[in-house]
Amino acid sequence: MAGDSHATTATEHATDAAHGAADAAHAAEGAGMPQLDFATFPNQIFWLIIAILAIYFILTRIALPRIAGVLAERKGTITNDIAAAEELKLKAVEAEKAYEKALAEARAEAQKIAAETRAVIKDELDKATAKADAEISAKAAESAAHIAEIRDSALEAVDTVAKEAAAEIVSSLGRPVDAGAVAAAVEAQIKGDA
Repeated sequence: MAGDSHATTATEHATDAAHGAADAAHAAEGAGMPQLDFATFPNQIFWLIIAILAIYFILTRIALPRIAGVLAERKGTITNDIAAAEELKLKAVEAEKAYEKALAEARAEAQKIAAETRAVIKDELDKATAKADAEISAKAAESAAHIAEIRDSALEAVDTVAKEAAAEIVSSLGRPVDAGAVAAAVEAQIKGDA
């Protein structure tokens, strides 16, 4: 019996070892990733298709229309902003043209005013010059007449003084004074010098 008990014990040990090996193999199988378990593939594929369809319907019915709406709104805003910018650019160009036109008109008006002012000043200057020339001519004529009068007066005075001096000289020499002869001699002398 002792042999039997050894055999039974050995058989139990062998059975326990086989069970342990099976449990270890089963534990090794259970310890792996369930996604890689071929037995669960059909179930995983089914839920994958359901998840993809759910994501597809959420995207096509909710997310993508909202994104498309936002993009359309942005595109509209950008288009409106570009149109407003173009309009403002045209207004700026028109304002610049109006400014250039106003500036050119102002310059032309300034040149016109300057030309008119020059013409008025020249006219006034010409009138003042003509008036001054007339006054100078009148003064010159008056001065010439006055000078001629002074000269005539001086010549008469020289003639009278010369005649009187000659008569005095002749009388101081003790000769009789003939007024006609003294006057004739003095006039002959004055005309000869002239």
